[in-house]
Amino acid sequence: MEVFHTYVSIRSIKTEKCIGFLDIICTFVVRIKLLTERMRKSNYDKFPSTQIEGTLIQGWTGITSTLVEQWKDVQAWGIDLYVGTYEEDFIKAFANQGWEVIDTRQLMRSEEDILHMTERFITDDVLFGYISNIQLDEYWDMEKTEHLRKRILSGERMLLIGTGAACLLPQGAPIVYADMARWEIQQRFRRHEVKALGVDNHAEGPSLQYKRGYFNDWIICDRHKTELIESGRIRYWIDTNQRITPKMISHEQFCQGMERTASGPFRVVPFFDPAPWGGQWMKEVCDLPREQQNYGWCFDCVPEENSLLLQVQGALFELPSQDVVLTQYRALLGERVWARFRREFPIRFDFLDTMGGGNLSLQVHPTNEFSHREFGLHYTQDESYYLLDAGEDAVVYLGLKEGIDRNQMIEDLRAAQRGEITFDAEKYVNELPAHKHDHYLIPAGTIHCSGHESMVLEISSTPSIFTFKLWDWNRLGLDGKPRPINVERGRQVIQWDRTTTFVKDQIANHFEILSEENGIREERTGLHPNEFIETRRHTFSRPVEHDTQGGVNVLNLVDGEEAVITSPTGAFAPFTVHYAETFILPACVGRYIITPLHGTCMTIKASIR
Repeated sequence: MEVFHTYVSIRSIKTEKCIGFLDIICTFVVRIKLLTERMRKSNYDKFPSTQIEGTLIQGWTGITSTLVEQWKDVQAWGIDLYVGTYEEDFIKAFANQGWEVIDTRQLMRSEEDILHMTERFITDDVLFGYISNIQLDEYWDMEKTEHLRKRILSGERMLLIGTGAACLLPQGAPIVYADMARWEIQQRFRRHEVKALGVDNHAEGPSLQYKRGYFNDWIICDRHKTELIESGRIRYWIDTNQRITPKMISHEQFCQGMERTASGPFRVVPFFDPAPWGGQWMKEVCDLPREQQNYGWCFDCVPEENSLLLQVQGALFELPSQDVVLTQYRALLGERVWARFRREFPIRFDFLDTMGGGNLSLQVHPTNEFSHREFGLHYTQDESYYLLDAGEDAVVYLGLKEGIDRNQMIEDLRAAQRGEITFDAEKYVNELPAHKHDHYLIPAGTIHCSGHESMVLEISSTPSIFTFKLWDWNRLGLDGKPRPINVERGRQVIQWDRTTTFVKDQIANHFEILSEENGIREERTGLHPNEFIETRRHTFSRPVEHDTQGGVNVLNLVDGEEAVITSPTGAFAPFTVHYAETFILPACVGRYIITPLHGTCMTIKASIR
């Protein structure tokens, strides 16, 4: 990525009078060098998939004709929808097919009742709520559902469509399940296209829609979906993530896909998103559309958010990758990790790209105690920054300087939030030079921020929205509005003893060589004792053997062009990974071997201690 280092070198010659002219020169140089670099095409795979057998039915005509023909003599059945699907598409497709179509949303309690019921979990905060314990059964209007059951018992032909359809039908009634990936749901939030569970909130801001989903709706739907899977009631699965071409597979194919995925190495489908601080690195390495202004985020391994692709007859069928966690939790996580984290994937890998961009917000994550008390979480977002790449003047802001006045710092943050001053981050926070392959540990409560000209692989525990922004460098969000700042929450969780001494002694670049032999070096790179994730880095020019030791492993190829993962017992087919790709090794795999295909490679591996 020499092009970005060239950009940084030129851009660092900055005076107010010449900065605009230099930007023009930089842009020209970057474009010329990028044209040269693009002659070698990126090998980053944006659409990894698991191959399964069987038939894929595509399009509403094929789906409706298959189901109508198969169940033409069935009196009552249902299509259960994950919240965020286009409900009207299903209702339209199955109208006039021989059954009375009933929208389950019409059988729910009033919006006023549902808003009141969920109020204490959703709260009036713009970002944060409290983890809900509401059950789907609490959404139904008892009088309406009792009337429906009587009609079903009387022999009336009906098709229930909507979230919870299976709850209202006899146990033997066939069920089709239409699933949704959360990333696609979020795109629909941004376009104001879909409704929440029992509430028409499509006109709300995307962050408010996301909050209701995260703290309430998705929890309820995942629990309901899991119960349906385990009951064996689902006969078919429908994918409408791509609205134009819905697809359907059988439940047997779904099970085959989940089992195959969790029996060997796999990748979830990454997604990319712009950010106010976003950069240009991922455009080149991940071969993304060049017309986008920037890409700040890549969720490369966050199963709750990502998709999983099954390849059937040359076509791709999309499901939430969370489904493999819900169904294959023992094989995937291992007994001890499952016992601790239940059906939650506890390790998160994502990218933060500021190459040619700006600083992230100065921020802090809540402690476990605060997270449990205020949000109902079992654990918080401890994390680390691993530098995949860095420009010449890249920095990481980490921990507090010695002897600062904490009261004055909070007052300055408050004044900056009011727009009265520009917060002087360097006065209070350590600014550390950052270099490629550095690793900075960030236990909860530590003030931190990735600076400009950095490409960060963020390794963290899973909770994904619990960041308290303290200062956002006088800039606006992509929507032209200030992003929410949480000085008051942040001040309650800042660990004031995380000063320069602590940073140097415990969390900045603490590498320990564990073994070194011909062509293989293994190092421990963290994380901090307060964090439950262990990370190991391997540099290798010949095959290196690993062992999941009964727990899930998550890795990224942080250097080297390509490597192949094999089983010493032939338990799974060889699996190829490329530079910057994150991949998962299920606990059930046990021993596995990673072989470099072109020169020396380097991986970073995360596991649960």
